[in-house]
Amino acid sequence: MLNLRPRQLLLLSLLAAFVTMALKTLAWYITGSVGFLSDAIESVVNVAGAGFALFMVTLARRPADDSHPYGHSKAEYLSAAFEGGMILLAAFAICITAIERLINPQPISTLGIGTAFTVLASLINLAIALLLLRGGKQHNSPALEGDGKHLMTDVWTTVGVIVGVSVAAISGYSWLDPLVAIAVALHIVHEGYGILYRAANGLMDKALPDEDITKIEQALATIGGSEVSFIHLRTRAAATLQFAQTDMQVPAHWTVEKAHKLADEAEIALLQLGIELVVHVEPKELANGVTAYNVPT
Repeated sequence: MLNLRPRQLLLLSLLAAFVTMALKTLAWYITGSVGFLSDAIESVVNVAGAGFALFMVTLARRPADDSHPYGHSKAEYLSAAFEGGMILLAAFAICITAIERLINPQPISTLGIGTAFTVLASLINLAIALLLLRGGKQHNSPALEGDGKHLMTDVWTTVGVIVGVSVAAISGYSWLDPLVAIAVALHIVHEGYGILYRAANGLMDKALPDEDITKIEQALATIGGSEVSFIHLRTRAAATLQFAQTDMQVPAHWTVEKAHKLADEAEIALLQLGIELVVHVEPKELANGVTAYNVPT
C-alpha cells in the first residue's frame, strides 16, 4: 500500500478534486439536474479545502522559531476551520439554487451519461478518502483526517443524489430533484459544523485521549522508584505535536544534578512515545505538610 507523506497526500487530493469537479460539472451540464449541481458545488469546496489544507500543512511543518517557540503545527486547525466554513457557504448556495428550481421545476434529461460521470467521480473520491484517513491516523494530522472525512461524506452524498435524481427522472416528479438537493445541503451543513467544532477544540488545547494519558502514566511510573512521585499531569495536542507537563516530587536531600538527571530520563521516555514533556521538580513534603530540607551548618 502507498506510504505517502502529508503533503504528497494533499497534492493527490487536490489533483483528484479538480478531476471530480470537472466530472460532476459535466454531469450537471448534461442532465440539467439541480441535484447533480449541488454535488458539483460541493466539489468546488473539495478543491478549496484541499488547496488550503496543503498550504497549512506546509506551514505547520516549519520548525519552531523565536516568534513561535512551540512550532507552527496548529496551522492545521485553521485548515479544518476554513474547510468547515466553505462547506457552510456551499450549503447556502445549494439551498438558494434548489429553492429556485422547486418554484420553477425543469425536466431531467440524459440521465445515464450524467450518472456515469458522477459515479466515476465518486469512486475517485472514495479512493482518495481512504488514503487520507489512513494518512491522518498514521501522521496524527487533523488536516488529513478532516479532508478524508469530508471526501467520505461526499461519497455518501453522491450516492444519495444519484438515487434521488434517478427516482425523480423515472417517476416524472421533477420536484423531487430540488428536494434531494436541499437534503444534500442540510447533510453537508451537519458535516461543516462537525469540522468547525473539531477545529475549535484543537485550538483550545484539548487534552490527549485517555489511552495516551494512561501510556504516559505507565511510562512515568517506571522512573525513579518509590522515592519519586509524578503529580499534576497536564497534556495537550497541537495537531501532529503532543505535549505534556508534570510535577516531579523528589526527596528534599537530593542534589539538583540528581533530580535533573531523572527529569531528563522522564522526558526521553515520553519522547519515544512522540510526546514532548516538561518536568517541574519539587521537594517532597513530610506527613505533617512541612518540606524537609537539609540546611548546611
